[in-house]
Amino acid sequence: MNLVVPQSDPKAGYLTHQSEIDEAIRQTLDSGWYILGKQVAAFEQAFAAYVGVGNCVGVANGTDAIVLALRACGIGAGDAVVTVSHTAVATVAAIDLAGAEPLMVDIDPATFTISPQAIEDAIKNYRGSSKIKAIIAVHLYGHPAEMTAIGELARRYELKVVEDCAQAHGAKLGERRVGSIGDVAAFSFYPTKNLGALGDGGAVATNDAALAERLRLLREYGWRERYVSEIAGMNSRLDEVQAALLRVKLKYLDSENERRRQIAAAYDEGLKASGLVLPKCVGDISHVYHQYVVRSGERDVLKDRLREKGIGGLVHYPVPVHRQPAYRHRASAALPITEQAAREVLSLPMFPQLTDEQVAQVIQALL
Repeated sequence: MNLVVPQSDPKAGYLTHQSEIDEAIRQTLDSGWYILGKQVAAFEQAFAAYVGVGNCVGVANGTDAIVLALRACGIGAGDAVVTVSHTAVATVAAIDLAGAEPLMVDIDPATFTISPQAIEDAIKNYRGSSKIKAIIAVHLYGHPAEMTAIGELARRYELKVVEDCAQAHGAKLGERRVGSIGDVAAFSFYPTKNLGALGDGGAVATNDAALAERLRLLREYGWRERYVSEIAGMNSRLDEVQAALLRVKLKYLDSENERRRQIAAAYDEGLKASGLVLPKCVGDISHVYHQYVVRSGERDVLKDRLREKGIGGLVHYPVPVHRQPAYRHRASAALPITEQAAREVLSLPMFPQLTDEQVAQVIQALL
């Protein structure tokens, strides 16, 4: 029996466009310029245009992208940032790394994204509400967060909005792509992302030119003039080879996201009578299905039975961040919807190279 794996092997995306990627990498190696050269500049320009913003700053990874976004907004020690616990730990780790305090709130049960009501409750009930300076809205699994309501809260309470777009390259709210809605946005190009490199990579996107200039200083030691640190920065640079590869893969992102939607539609139709809780698209959004996540009260039993039938499944995420040893001291409120999700969610195989036959195999195994 052929195993249907839960996520694509990074080689799959490479091999799909191998000749173009090989040529782009060859040109980069022949140039002899490997850090912050023409390939990074060209990718930054192309990705900014794709997202619909004026500025993109390539960085080393998605975690650094959030750290730098917060620091560029002037957020650090003594500040608090509202976000979710049902997310990759990188979201919360980045707040810590920026020197701020993560304030984790609950999610919407239908979309798994941050609950605007929970944000407002946290602002009203937090012991030092004046310390809250920003909201990180995670567009989880490829579904955009409720940015209209989040934006209204941010204006009312004078907060910055950072979009965590690591799982939502190309997703839209109305006609706007995620990454163009908040004050600043962080992207990851980890190999399994919808737009993935063959190693680590990240970017920060913004329409604020002054913020972008500060980001460029922060990513390279605070240098405007080489070897002279104007501000205290760090070393977080997207390398030329990864930028060359990403420029090629960016051309195919929309078509690959469309394939993800086709697979999701097949799952929707095939599993509608399964008794599983299937993902929903809430509002005027375009979902890009970084993951196709179902819910079951007997998730672990289901996962084991799928494995017996040659179907891989993953749990994103089995332990909420506020329950993990490193962050238990950060827990400030009960998060019942988050904790229920952690017990019930299961990610089915989802990547553009899945064949129709493999999708049918997954559906049949679940039924």
